[in-house]
Amino acid sequence: MSNSDPFAAIADPNRRHLLEELRRAPRTVNDLAKGLPISRPAVSQHLKALLDCDLVTVTASGTKRIYSVNIPGFNRMNLWLDQFWN
Repeated sequence: MSNSDPFAAIADPNRRHLLEELRRAPRTVNDLAKGLPISRPAVSQHLKALLDCDLVTVTASGTKRIYSVNIPGFNRMNLWLDQFWN
């Protein structure tokens, strides 16, 4: 597990947008970049931040890297948040 803070990672609106897109379906960097007013390298940097805190995963398919939401990473955040409602 990484030391990166998932709450700091999702504070960025571009990263939240990426997560919303990935929630719908796994996608490549190029697919994700089409919906944002930032460059493909910037999308890759945002995805790296989300990878570092275990909120997304990446798999290789030929020459493509396909990103998807990492449910266990979100489960850890939910466990922490749930303690405030009990």
